[in-house]
Amino acid sequence: MLAGLNRTLDEWLCDSFVELIEEMELWKWVDTTGDFWSRLAEELQQSNISVTWAEQLDSRLASVHTTGKLSWAAASRSIRKCKMRIERIGGSRLDTDSEVWDLD
Repeated sequence: MLAGLNRTLDEWLCDSFVELIEEMELWKWVDTTGDFWSRLAEELQQSNISVTWAEQLDSRLASVHTTGKLSWAAASRSIRKCKMRIERIGGSRLDTDSEVWDLD
């Protein structure tokens, strides 16, 4: 089970199961790969369920999966969340044209 979780974390560029759950906020169900761990994390995120055993799982995983570095998912998550919010309210690249903002 830990080896499968380790592969899933590598695929999603995450360092822990807790982080994987956070990452799933940015993805839809159909975007998950279909493996057990990413689907479980997506369902927990969509249902807004917090599980007490996630931290315990991460501590067990730390013996197998140790990086000690900030994951790419964590480093880029705030930027990707910002992009999603802009798109959700109808923003687009067209809105940045200088003519739209009367910058000419």
